[in-house]
Amino acid sequence: MTKKRRIFDIDLPEDDVPPPVVSGGGLRRGPMATAIGENADSLRQRESTETAIRAENDSLAHEFVRLKKLGLVVDTIPVEAVHATKLVRDRSARVDADLDDLKASIKALGLSNPIRVEQVGDGRYELVQGWRRLSAYRALFEETGDPAYARIPAGLMAKGETLDSLYRRMVDENMVRKDISWAEMANLARAYTQDEATGCRDLDQAVNLLFATANPQKRSYVRRFAFLMRAMESSLDHAEAISRALGLAVASRIENEAGSAAVLARSLAAVPARTAEQELAILRAFAEAQPEREVVRGGGGRSATRGKTTLRLPMAGGEVKCTAVPGRVELRLDRDFSAVERDRLEAAVAAFFAALD
Repeated sequence: MTKKRRIFDIDLPEDDVPPPVVSGGGLRRGPMATAIGENADSLRQRESTETAIRAENDSLAHEFVRLKKLGLVVDTIPVEAVHATKLVRDRSARVDADLDDLKASIKALGLSNPIRVEQVGDGRYELVQGWRRLSAYRALFEETGDPAYARIPAGLMAKGETLDSLYRRMVDENMVRKDISWAEMANLARAYTQDEATGCRDLDQAVNLLFATANPQKRSYVRRFAFLMRAMESSLDHAEAISRALGLAVASRIENEAGSAAVLARSLAAVPARTAEQELAILRAFAEAQPEREVVRGGGGRSATRGKTTLRLPMAGGEVKCTAVPGRVELRLDRDFSAVERDRLEAAVAAFFAALD
């Protein structure tokens, strides 16, 4: 017997029939529509948050790059990862008495002025500024074993700085020290000429470059001390204690009196394990002693004995002081001879000797 299909009539609302209204006057939405709407709102809010985060990250990244280029990014790095081989430095073998004061300050207050380093890769850093601070940290770590001294605050310099710029930074930092000695400044210039990577072998050029911010008179003093250190470095134990006036006087006698450097070296060697005061007394006695032979002549006079001859000649560029001793002639004039073209300088020297012959 066949079943009959039942048909039900369903009355659908007309198009112009308004949707149901919930209490409060709002439209009533179905569960699915409500879920879809809430999800869309959540997605819009999440997208807005992510956009804001990306914008902030981009801003921070650009700021970090800017500060890094300026060398203003500071981090703590292992003291053992810091090397000091790129720049030739004046490192005295003597014990730095002031290092104890620096260590005490670091223990009490921390390091207020970070060292400056150049990143060279493989977790290694080259020291540019802060040799004493690094030495103090290493000494504290060795003495105490405190891991707080195993890492040191360091300013990370931007890559790409020239070697000349790195030397200038090192010298400028030392120049602001109140206790820097003339011997130290002279040895910084000498170290620059001894660094094969700089390509500079002329001391005057090194002084002009490294001490460009100093006045000409100060650069002149540095050159004189460089001459003194070159002549007597192996004999001096307390070069840092030599005052400007004493150093210039000693350098003048060594330069103008042949054999006097050997005399001074013997005087110093006669007092081994001497104090700074004893060494300065020997230097003062040497500087105040009268040269054995000295002849000074002006115009066209003749010298009665062989020794030193000093001439002062007025020139268009100023007064030239000429000092002649056996084996050496020196001309002094307030002029940068390193700026003279090589061909012109060679021609002038050749003309000088041609006139003598």
